[in-house]
Amino acid sequence: MENILIIIGVEFIYMTLWFLLAAFLKRNDLADIAWGLGFILIAWLSLFLNNNFSFVLILLASVVSLWGLRLAFHIASRNKGKKEDYRYKEWREKWGKNWLLFSYVKVFLLQGFFMLIIASPIILASYFPASSLKIWQILGLAIWLVGFFFETVADWQLTRFIKNKDKGSKKIMTSGLWQYSRHPNYFGEVAMWWGVWLLALINYWLLLTIISPLLITWLLLKVSGIPMLEKKYKDNPEFQEYKKRTKAFFPWKPKKL
Repeated sequence: MENILIIIGVEFIYMTLWFLLAAFLKRNDLADIAWGLGFILIAWLSLFLNNNFSFVLILLASVVSLWGLRLAFHIASRNKGKKEDYRYKEWREKWGKNWLLFSYVKVFLLQGFFMLIIASPIILASYFPASSLKIWQILGLAIWLVGFFFETVADWQLTRFIKNKDKGSKKIMTSGLWQYSRHPNYFGEVAMWWGVWLLALINYWLLLTIISPLLITWLLLKVSGIPMLEKKYKDNPEFQEYKKRTKAFFPWKPKKL
């Protein structure tokens, strides 16, 4: 229990420092960069505090690190030289004179709370020794690899598409992985966390941490992911046409209209 309290304390300090930097720069979208890096901190800190560097746990921390570093680099590169993400800007304007307090509580502390819940399989797995992979952990690693492929390739395709927008290309991304799903990067993200959960199942008690992949699935499908992004395009006829023929989440062959 003491180690878990240390992790919570370190995570609180970590998110507070990111908030102070964001307040200074007036860019709450720094929270998106802090997201991936925060999981790396939690993963390796958990192993260090429990002095548990078994093969399975090192593999678990490594795949989380690979995901977190790639995501943070991608978001930092995407935001470089641009204004604050429109979603955070809208919140700042909505909160008015209380934007600092609300930014700290509703963006950084809330995100830190979700981070701890989603990272719970990693935190708790660090208490158990594990030197070899079980069949479900091999399956988890395979699911994680599929998810990493989808998220990485989808992000790369979208970045390339956005760069070519000024060269007369269409306004909505509908090619590559995006012809099979309106949000293939989110599909990849969710798949990776289900993979991480299976990989972390060193002990049957850890089945209770299924709240982790369920939470990230719910957030992306129902809260801060798909609903917020698609709201931006509700009056866009090209997107509405795309929406009719393309699945929102699970990749599938597009419909013929």
